[in-house]
Parts: sequence; C-alpha cells; structure tokens
Amino acid sequence: MDYQPVVVKKSHRPTATRHNAESRYWRQFKHPVFIKEYAPVTSIHFSPSKPHRYAVTSATRVQIYAPRTQKVTKTISRFKDIARSGCIRGDGKLVVAGDDTGLIQVFDINSRAILRTLDSHKQPVHVTKFSALNHTQVLSCSDDSTVKVWDVPSQSAVTTFVDHTDYVRSGQFSTSNPHLVLTGSYDTTVRLFDTRTGECEMVMGGPDASAGSRNTSPVEQVLMFPSGTVALSTAGPILRVWDLVAGGRCTRALSNHQKTVTSLAFDSNASRLLSGGLDHMVKVYDVSSYKVVHTMRYPAPVLCVAISPDETHIAAGMSDGTLSVRRRQPKASEAATDDPFSAAALQSGTFESFLGGSLPAIGEGRVKSKVKSKPVGDVDELKVESRRKKRLREYDRLLKGFKYSAALDSVLRKNVPPTTAFALIQELIHRDGLRTALSGRDDVLLEPVLRLLLKNVSDPRFGEMACDVAGLVIEMYGAVLGQSPLIDSLFLRLRKKVAQELQFQKELLKTKGALDMVLGSAAL
Repeated sequence: MDYQPVVVKKSHRPTATRHNAESRYWRQFKHPVFIKEYAPVTSIHFSPSKPHRYAVTSATRVQIYAPRTQKVTKTISRFKDIARSGCIRGDGKLVVAGDDTGLIQVFDINSRAILRTLDSHKQPVHVTKFSALNHTQVLSCSDDSTVKVWDVPSQSAVTTFVDHTDYVRSGQFSTSNPHLVLTGSYDTTVRLFDTRTGECEMVMGGPDASAGSRNTSPVEQVLMFPSGTVALSTAGPILRVWDLVAGGRCTRALSNHQKTVTSLAFDSNASRLLSGGLDHMVKVYDVSSYKVVHTMRYPAPVLCVAISPDETHIAAGMSDGTLSVRRRQPKASEAATDDPFSAAALQSGTFESFLGGSLPAIGEGRVKSKVKSKPVGDVDELKVESRRKKRLREYDRLLKGFKYSAALDSVLRKNVPPTTAFALIQELIHRDGLRTALSGRDDVLLEPVLRLLLKNVSDPRFGEMACDVAGLVIEMYGAVLGQSPLIDSLFLRLRKKVAQELQFQKELLKTKGALDMVLGSAAL
C-alpha cells in the first residue's frame, strides 16, 4: 500500500471583515503624493480632454500639473489678490479664474497670456466655470450676491441674476441644457436659473421651506447630475438630494460627515459620488442607494476634491496647504476596453466596429499567437496520458522513513503554519510516535516545541491538543527543570498563559449565564 500524506485540515480562522469589490477598487488609489503649498488649496479641476492636466488654485496663483509626473508644467500668477476657482475649458486650451478683487481673467493655458478680462463684480469671485455645452460662455458667482453669465468673445455679461441675498460660493452650468444654471448661497437656498428668461425658476431649501426641505446652514457646494434631473447640495455636514423634475423636492438628506462638507465630485459616469469635508474624510457614495461604499482619511481638513475623467487620479486640497494626489494603475484590459457603440468608434469604421473589430486596419498586420496549437487526432484515437507522481513534502518523506523526531523538527520552523504543525502532531499521536519524537531533546531542540505551545495554547483551534502535548512534555522533562534558564522561563510563561486562559473562560461562563438569565426572563 502506498504512503498516504498527512492531511492538513483547513480550520476556520476568525479574520477581519474582508473588503468587498467596491472597497478593493477604491483601495487601488494608493501611494499618495503630497505636495506642499504655502496657502490653502481651494480648488482643483481636471481638464475634460486628454492628457487630463489639472489646475490647482492656491494663494495668488493657478498651477497646471501633469498627471503622469505630478510636476508643475505651467504657473499662472498674474493676480492682484488671492486667486479662486481655476477651471480648464473642455478642449483643454483655456483657463478661467477669479480673484478676491472681483476680477475674472481668461488665460491661454500654454502661453499663459491674458486673453480676456471680465470686470464687473465688486466683491471676491469664488466660482468661475466654463459651460460644457457652449465653450464661449463663463459662469461667475460672487460675494456681492450676484451670479453672471459672460460671453467671452465680447467680454460682456449676457445675464445677471440678483435673487440671492448673501455670498454665492458655489454654482455650475447644467451639462444637459446650456441655459440652466444651478447655484448655492450663504442665504441657505439653492436656486435654478434660466438664462432665456433671466429669472429664478426654482428655489430649494431656505428657512421658509417645508419641513423636509428646510435648511438653515450656508450652502457650501452644489452639483447637478449629467441628466439634469437631480441636484445635490451640501449645507453643514448634511448632503441633500433634490428632484428637479418634481419641482425641487428634497428626496434624501444624508449626514455621514461629522463636520461641514466642502466639496462634491462625480466619477466619469456619475455612478459614484465623492464628498470631502472638514472632518479630514473623503467619502464615496453609490448614487443608486446613497450608501457609503468607501472612506478615505486625510491628514488635514479637505477643502476640495476631484477625480480625473479616466479615473486614474484622485486629488484633494487641504486647509494646511497640502495637495494630495492618489494614483491608480489601470489594468491592461480596462485600458483596451472602449465602448464599441461610441460616436468615435462608429465614425471611425462602422462595419468593423459592428464586426467586433475582426478586420485589421489598413497597413496593420496580424500578430501570431505564441501558444502552440495542439494536434487534433481522430475521434476514435486513444491517448495514454502519463501522470506525474506528486512530490512528497519534507515532513511526509521523514514520516515515511519513520524519522519521527526529524519530521517534528521540520514543522517547527518559523515559516510553517500552525495548522501543518498540529496536523503532523495528530499523525504522530495516531502512530503512537509522539513520545518518540519528543524524547532525547536538549534545551536547543526543546525550545521550538515550547514556543509552538506557548503561541497556540489559547487558540481555540489547537488549544486542546496543545494542552495534551504540554502535559506530555512536562511529564518527560519535569525532572530536569532548573538546568536551563531559557527552558525554565518558557515553562513559566506557558503556565501564566494557561492561567490567563482559564480566568478568561470563567468570565465567559459568567457572561453566558447572565445572558441566559436575561433571555430566559424576556421569553416569559
């Protein structure tokens, strides 16, 4: 009969909660690069067009960073006061920014030349953004409580909204309708404006709103879904969801931050929402349920957060002047996978795209597979496969040769898991060879045995067997105790640990009895 290898049973091991797929994805954004500015980083904006450079606004300058190297490629510092809200146009060629004097300037991103100056606000301008659908229009929101839509070529304000009564610190164009503008103000309201009528079409929040929509805190940030049907706003630590189709009804109010939420950002397809707050946290929400699926901690209060359109970078600006950039390495399959029905794919070659790209482009050869094709024989052909014998592990080879002591020594090494060591001890007990394996040991050979017992005597998987082995060791070597200080100290530590475990078990029994009594009385 052939030798049967030792069977190592896989016992349940209590571990910490494993991360789900969502958390594992966001944990890929690692190795953060910290860049120290000398003033708070108040705005970060990624260019919608490749290579997705990003504008970082801090103090009296707007810096353009390269995403691959995290190095500054351009610095725009032609501001008289603190710069605000540097924003890159959709084609990646222009940058617009405001400052605390109320001046708005449009720059060429490459030459850094001032192309247009928009001077009408009397107070600091905290929001300047290009329209995603009309590249010649710019939105500005100011502390003078006005909101303006500018025509860049003529340097004139197309529309001015004066409905807010306090600082306007957030706003954006709708990405589905070029005429709609969403703003949030320190007067605690969120307003939806229409440039065609020049009027406020919808008011959300405020102290006079209904109970479910009432808001008494300044609105720090607003964000509209790409569909244009739902809007988000933050006031204090509360994130509110507004249904614009239903007349601006508040459908949800979330309070997952401990302090004021200062920034909101969507991922590339608006399926995940990132919120940054003064509690040093950036939280990721699943917009289908608005549950927090991941949390990132930062070393200082977060003032702004942004994620690149290709979802490879997450940038966060903090109040202590730190810019943190986390990078994710996209997988090869992910980088190669594009939407086959996208406009670019259909325009480039309709026939090939619908064939799944099976036809090579002109001038492009075929790549031969490196995997050798297997010969295919007849259906009735019989193939005899040679089976390789499974190589035995070291302890199995020693057990096969009845070298019990050497087999035990081979599993007492540091890199061998305790499951394997106790599986071998169980096999030695079955063979009635444990006493043989433990006999004739000096202090050097006895030390790893005692350390194994000391480490695992309180483990519920091995505790019973460890106690049996400890009893046998004490019986065999009790007469020679006192001759080696190292062995004596290990025996004392083992005794102390067993005593602690017994005390712990007594406390558990007391607790169990108390719970049984409580549950029994509750069942009556």
